[in-house]
Amino acid sequence: QVQLVESGGGLVQPGGSLRLSCAASGYSLDYYAIGWFRQAPGKEREGVGCISKSNGFTYYADSVKGRFTISRDNAKNTVYLQMNSLKPEDTAVYYCATDQEQWDVCSAQAMKATPPDLFDSWGQGTQVTVSS
Repeated sequence: QVQLVESGGGLVQPGGSLRLSCAASGYSLDYYAIGWFRQAPGKEREGVGCISKSNGFTYYADSVKGRFTISRDNAKNTVYLQMNSLKPEDTAVYYCATDQEQWDVCSAQAMKATPPDLFDSWGQGTQVTVSS
């Protein structure tokens, strides 16, 4: 079972940037679509964006489009979430997730589903706090 580990969270001022990483051990992330989600206190988990396993297709929620970018580094077996122009409303625990069966689950429909049940393997999350 692929296990995902997020890192890179922290405290940043409004307008600042952070880069989150999603890594896996023992499995090549080349074969997995990766979704990024976030959950703020008292709110439902929200799909942020995803990257396809095959053709590099990416999807972003309207709330982050133009500010966040998802990319892969296959040599490092890592998927990144680059977050720029951060706002206080971006404060949340951020998770990466995938489908164990290696279905390409990167789509607007999959990311907007409540719950996002096409994703069945989740990391532990990393806290992002945007505050002055």
